Amino acid sequence: MLVFIWQNGLNSFAKLSVILVIFASLFAGVSYQEKQAVTHEIAVPKIRPILDTVQVNGDSLSLRGQFGGRTYQVYYTLQTQEEQQYFKTLDKNVTLYISASQEIAVGQRNFNGFDYQTYLKTQDIYRVLTIDSLDKITENKFFDLHLLRRQAILFCEQKFPKPMSAYMTGLLFGYLGKDFDEMGDIYTSLGIMHLFALSGMQVSFFVDFLRKMLLKIGVRRDNVDWLQIPFSVIYAGVTGFSVSVIRALIQKILANFGVKNLDNFSLTLLILFLFMPKFLLTTGGSLSILFAFVISMFGDKFESLSKMKRIFAESLVLSFSVLPLLMLYFHSFQPLSILFTFVFSFLFDVLFLPSLSVLFLLAMVTGIKITSINFIFNWLESLIKLTDRWFHYPFIFGKPQALVFLLMLLLIGFLIDYWSRKKFRYIFLTSLAVLFFITKHPPSQTITIVDIGQGDSIFLQDRFNKRNILIDTGGRVSFGESEGWKKRSTTPNAENTLIPYLKSQGVGEIDTLVITHTDEDHMGDLLAVMNQIKVKKILTSEGSLTNPTFVATLKQIRAKIQVAKVGQQLPIFDSHLAVLYPFSQGDGKNNDSIVLYGKLNHTNFLFTGDLESDGEASLLAQYPSLDVDILKAGHHGSKTSSSEPFVKAISPAIALISCGLDNRYHHPNAETLATFNKYGVKTLRTDELGAIKFTKNGKSWQISTVK
Repeated sequence: MLVFIWQNGLNSFAKLSVILVIFASLFAGVSYQEKQAVTHEIAVPKIRPILDTVQVNGDSLSLRGQFGGRTYQVYYTLQTQEEQQYFKTLDKNVTLYISASQEIAVGQRNFNGFDYQTYLKTQDIYRVLTIDSLDKITENKFFDLHLLRRQAILFCEQKFPKPMSAYMTGLLFGYLGKDFDEMGDIYTSLGIMHLFALSGMQVSFFVDFLRKMLLKIGVRRDNVDWLQIPFSVIYAGVTGFSVSVIRALIQKILANFGVKNLDNFSLTLLILFLFMPKFLLTTGGSLSILFAFVISMFGDKFESLSKMKRIFAESLVLSFSVLPLLMLYFHSFQPLSILFTFVFSFLFDVLFLPSLSVLFLLAMVTGIKITSINFIFNWLESLIKLTDRWFHYPFIFGKPQALVFLLMLLLIGFLIDYWSRKKFRYIFLTSLAVLFFITKHPPSQTITIVDIGQGDSIFLQDRFNKRNILIDTGGRVSFGESEGWKKRSTTPNAENTLIPYLKSQGVGEIDTLVITHTDEDHMGDLLAVMNQIKVKKILTSEGSLTNPTFVATLKQIRAKIQVAKVGQQLPIFDSHLAVLYPFSQGDGKNNDSIVLYGKLNHTNFLFTGDLESDGEASLLAQYPSLDVDILKAGHHGSKTSSSEPFVKAISPAIALISCGLDNRYHHPNAETLATFNKYGVKTLRTDELGAIKFTKNGKSWQISTVK
């Protein structure tokens, strides 16, 4: 402090102190608000939906709503098709009078997994409402920007055909509906989903167009600068108040008033902290700010290059600079995304954005709808799908630890700054290569019981990722088909549980995927996993190949299929897992589960799939002296498995139970828990603890859990 005063004077110190006091007060206020919202539940008899958050998926309604100065995430099961249609086309502000239950959102349940509770907190949402009954709806007369955005989105969807309407709502209003999920996944795998992320390019297009029009009709430049402010607020509203748009708008306004480069960036950052104090906690916010910082720092270094070279150099530097952040959030990177961005950004920014803007305004003002160009978007999606077939799998880097992440950012900054100095360049490149290698190839041996809900998925990973085994993928069990209008489009469980965990561990390829049997909660997400991660070999039982549905699934994939044989060994951890069961062809159901056994780091593990008491008896008859330290309990702790004779005979120290939180089967069963307790077996359950991980620690295993 004294050094700062000595170098900068008391005046600068006083200014800095005022800024620090303001921000300390701001964050104290945010913390107090958060604590109050979490600890003090208030009754919610009515809710006012934030209209542009309303989404209908079959008979499921989700929205964000406000009551009593608080914002809630709201869910409701629609009762009739008329209700569904009402909310699909809702274009007026309303109040819903409701009876509802509320709870705090589910937190993180897997290592490096998605934390829904934390995500909602970044949106200033602290409780989830589930509407039990919708008693009355009344219309409100007031107008806001959320209503304007909702009306614009509905206009596009109702007046223009798909997929043209999706590109219109995406590029003009920052909205992509549920029906764009499949194409969205393809854009993501190619690393170009950011083409739909509204930011500097779109802001420049609309703001510059407005300024040119105002100047052309004779408005003075200083007045244009001030008129840009209310326009920016409206544009931010109709694009959903996204951080990237607001950041770009603020930088544009400041630039008009002569604030440039790092001063512009710094002042923008301060303004964002004042009005959106949690913006850096969001993926979009942190990516947008890092992009802006890199441009502010290094943009002038490319001024001597020709236009095409400058664009390519800037794209390369930006992609490389944000790589650590992409690894932190998505754990992967498509190397060809730089080329794809270079090619497709011309289509999106130079052709689609202006033309879709004109078509939208033409339809709004005159009622004339030009839909004949929809074939262009069909052609584009065909081209995107073809490209995806050739370059589907991105490179999986893994998730860097906090210290490694910070070192990556620093080294990349130094590398760009010292690029012309060969000696420093090689030092920084070598250091970065080491950090990337450590992230991609974790040095520990681990066994993880992934919390995939009601089902099984167990991942064994050798040191430095040299070998791995995945036992089952989990999946969602369906209970009959819903009526046509009630049918929901669903996302595989693995998308939010298993797949992010594998990617965070740097896993781009699975050596052996064991499908113990054909129940959906063990293999239902097989295709979802293989869509994002390569698989060398699938090991399954002979009986499972008698299941027509499972065989049809296998025909859709390219991996080698191998039938498990008793005595077969799967190498892992300088040891192996041995196949103990089934002894003969079965039916692919519970008692036909593949059973694996291995002495791993001086500890005997037994993985039993959904093996039930009859199968356990057969296993004991064949292996009467089976020595087990860690048992993966069969059938999620059901009373049909882990029979007393079996538990007594193998006498494990620990039983692992993989079951879903508040599952409808009430697994694990009280009888099963009583049996484990009777024989002194410690139980570790994913419904209580989240994911469970064993990490090699000398000659033993260190156990850690998410909860």
